[in-house]
Amino acid sequence: MADARFVFALGCFLLSLLFAASPLFVESFAGFDPNQFPVPQDNPPVQPAGYAFAIWGVIYGWLIIGLGWGLIKAYHDGQWHDMRKPLALSLLIGSAWLAVAVASPIWASVLIWVMLLSALAALFLAPVNDQTWAAWPVGLYAGWLSAASCVSLGLLAAGYGFLDQTTAALVFVGLAIVIGCFVQSALGRAPTYGIAVIWALVAVIVQNLETTPLVAYVAGGGALVMLVPTLKAFRAM
Repeated sequence: MADARFVFALGCFLLSLLFAASPLFVESFAGFDPNQFPVPQDNPPVQPAGYAFAIWGVIYGWLIIGLGWGLIKAYHDGQWHDMRKPLALSLLIGSAWLAVAVASPIWASVLIWVMLLSALAALFLAPVNDQTWAAWPVGLYAGWLSAASCVSLGLLAAGYGFLDQTTAALVFVGLAIVIGCFVQSALGRAPTYGIAVIWALVAVIVQNLETTPLVAYVAGGGALVMLVPTLKAFRAM
């Protein structure tokens, strides 16, 4: 059993490397092209300001370091093994996500929700001990995916004419706030999850404060609400 768990731990670590390397194979991707949608999405208010995507560098690095630490120090641990199973699925899909996004926003949206759900499963299964290397990096990853998954739906809703851009932003930024508050409250630990959601919401404020202030105000209110369960998770550390 220990040897099988080592192989799985090694596989999960290698997937984190592949996931981090995936942008190298799709260098042209800088977000969805506005013309990928029937209704072109130029500067959609549901999307955070561009600087916010720099969080991926932290996510990639922390997942690699955390899973590397787990490979060396906790490959046999049952809680680590339980976390790795859904996390491996999320990382595997994530490794191909950019290539899919270039081809189809619809399929990219489907896949990012699968990534999110499997990342959330991994987060709730993450070991209570070793949080610095397990729950915290997975929390940051799942928190950003929570926001990004809602952004993808907002882009589809406006891009296919179901809602106008402002309404789509209000609906799906609101959804990100609800999901974020529910998950962080239910989890009661790993405040990095809430930090990632707040990071995304602040970037929505920056994107919209001058052009679509109502969306900025909703995002700002959501960020303040998210502080409550996030601070509680900090106190539980």
